[in-house]
Amino acid sequence: MKLASKIVGGIFAFLFFVLFIICKRDRPVEELIPLYANQDSKFMPILGMQVHYRDEGVQSDSVPLILLHGMSSSLNTWDSVAMGLKAERRIISLDLPGFGLTGPSPENAYNFTYYSKFIDSFTTRLNIKRFILVGNSMGGAISWNYALHNPKGLAKMILIDAAGYPKKGESGSLGFKIASTPVINNLLLYATPKFLVRKSLETVYYDPARVTDAQVERFHDVAIREGNRAAALQIFKGSFTGSSKRFLNSPVPKIKDIKTPTLILWGDKDNLIGVNNVDNFLKDIQGSKAEIYKNVGHVPMEEVPGKVVESILKFIR
Repeated sequence: MKLASKIVGGIFAFLFFVLFIICKRDRPVEELIPLYANQDSKFMPILGMQVHYRDEGVQSDSVPLILLHGMSSSLNTWDSVAMGLKAERRIISLDLPGFGLTGPSPENAYNFTYYSKFIDSFTTRLNIKRFILVGNSMGGAISWNYALHNPKGLAKMILIDAAGYPKKGESGSLGFKIASTPVINNLLLYATPKFLVRKSLETVYYDPARVTDAQVERFHDVAIREGNRAAALQIFKGSFTGSSKRFLNSPVPKIKDIKTPTLILWGDKDNLIGVNNVDNFLKDIQGSKAEIYKNVGHVPMEEVPGKVVESILKFIR
């Protein structure tokens, strides 16, 4: 009995030590702004948040492109695409509520209705009446739901590896699997180890060698920004769909009501949202067009930004 007690005590001591090592406090946004905001960054008060955004390019452009990132990402995912587009168009990228330097929603609401209201408020503050939405992954799902919410406000829409349909055997990322597992996912409020961030990023790219230490550091830092972990956990627990098993993907009959001219871009090696979804969108959104990039994963705008810029310009011209 004494030996057993020592073994159990040793196990608990080891687990406590591991948790002590990997647990990280939330970082105040004041610590992160000097690291991840640049000369083009602006902060605008909207719905009780200081929204981090960048407004670049041709300011006289009356129909700008608004770029929406995916889950656990930030506006930085669009850096290369924004650089390639801003000579011809006005390009606005932003950290969505719950992510990046913007941080959590005071309403604690993360669903399509809330994000549509947010986009309405954001564009109204910038005096933008019509625009083109470009969304990747979760940002893609928010985009096509907004097309149902305000079809007159959207001139066109570009979906890049967008969420929207039930998954069909995709391997997914380790981080997303843990975050979607009941009980265990609560640990992510306190423990966000960098090795887990790295493993998740390596799944996002077709070539895992693209993941750099600087990327891991940035994703980790914005993940533990005050309030962001709680927001992400709420989404993984089903704030969009009411079920953590479906996450952002569920049958949505109303998608067939979308009339907005739509371009669908996809990486054929996407492990998170399979390329088979292209056919679903083409079938359901009347008149939509698609391009598939070979040997590209979940974030074509980072892996082949030049091709994405070319595809977007051809579509919007």
